[in-house]
Amino acid sequence: MRWLIKSAVIVDPLSSHHGQTKDILIEDGIIKTIKSKISDGKAEKINFADLHVSPGFVDLKANFREPGNEYKEGIWNGLDAAAKGGFTHVVSMPDTTPPIAGRADVEYLLRRSNGHTVQLHPAAAMSAQLKGKQLSEMFDMQQGGAVFFTDNAPVERTELMKRALEYANNFGAVIASLPCDADLNGKGVVHEGTTSTQNGLKGIPVLSETIRLMRDIALLKYTGGKLHVLLVSSAEGVELIRKAKKDGAQITCAVSANHLYFNDAALEDFDANLKVMPPLRSESDRKALVKAVKDGVIDAICSDHQPEDVEHKNKEFEQASFGIGAIEHTFSAALHAGLTVEQCIQALAISPREVLNIPYEGIEEGSNVDLVLYNPNESHQVVKDNLVSRAWNNPYIGKTMKGAIYGVFREDSSLIF
Repeated sequence: MRWLIKSAVIVDPLSSHHGQTKDILIEDGIIKTIKSKISDGKAEKINFADLHVSPGFVDLKANFREPGNEYKEGIWNGLDAAAKGGFTHVVSMPDTTPPIAGRADVEYLLRRSNGHTVQLHPAAAMSAQLKGKQLSEMFDMQQGGAVFFTDNAPVERTELMKRALEYANNFGAVIASLPCDADLNGKGVVHEGTTSTQNGLKGIPVLSETIRLMRDIALLKYTGGKLHVLLVSSAEGVELIRKAKKDGAQITCAVSANHLYFNDAALEDFDANLKVMPPLRSESDRKALVKAVKDGVIDAICSDHQPEDVEHKNKEFEQASFGIGAIEHTFSAALHAGLTVEQCIQALAISPREVLNIPYEGIEEGSNVDLVLYNPNESHQVVKDNLVSRAWNNPYIGKTMKGAIYGVFREDSSLIF
């Protein structure tokens, strides 16, 4: 198949064509030609208003609920939704039912997703069966295709985290942590602050995040391992990571687009679709997160896609499940937060590839196709009937957002919306 992308602004800091408007000819999954004007009567033309093209986005944290709860999303439907959000690579979390805790589990996900335009990258359990007591067979799972290791939950045993960092470092693997202290979280459901007090909701202090970050960073420096922080949610957490990077620690981190878009004041109406872990923090925290993305202290923006059904969300706030299902709106939420297009591309496409060691040399002639097509200036209203994801827990429905995704290309496959 030959494709001709017409008059596209190339936004890719690693490309020699960055910032230029070009035609791009694609054939058999390879970029054949990039010129100001290309004529090819045999090629399928793609021509949208204010068209932009960048490397496809990379999501470092999503859960498609398969195996075990496929009715909430499922891998193929989730990957379709990811493509609608501009992603060509997605890291899936291991806390499924059963968990991704052995090589056969990792290989199942790779087989299950094989053939889709979007590439699935399985993360696997750090502890055996996610029980937090002993290490999993990490080396064997890495050989099977696992990209990093995490329980996607608090790791209470300090000695276990230390051994995980030491062991993984022997074969160059990354441990990914979700820094929160279960004891300090208690039965909290929102950020501990003015909103929690006014609404009579039990709060989760920032200290829950920072005390675990301090521990994990100390262990990282002690072991010389590699650590990825799945989610950072607070200004204090950002500063701890900033200092660790300055000290030379091998640490990366991500923030969810939801934490860039919303603050805890949005919970005044008790919307359970905004109940997430870590919780939405204060406006000052939100602004600090946005600044940290701009500064590059936060490496990546992720979706933290956690689809739920109506039974798990349409109940009293304190009883509702945690999680937002909104992988289709990650780019728009980041733009709304005040990031430039270039800053979004850095945090959604360039830096996440570095975290996963995905080879990438820029949009150039001869390079493999891995692209997202979009218009960053087109506004649209989020309508439930137009969504690809099955997630019922989407707080963006009804909102007018900027940034339209037209499609994605990877290798010799494409999805154009």
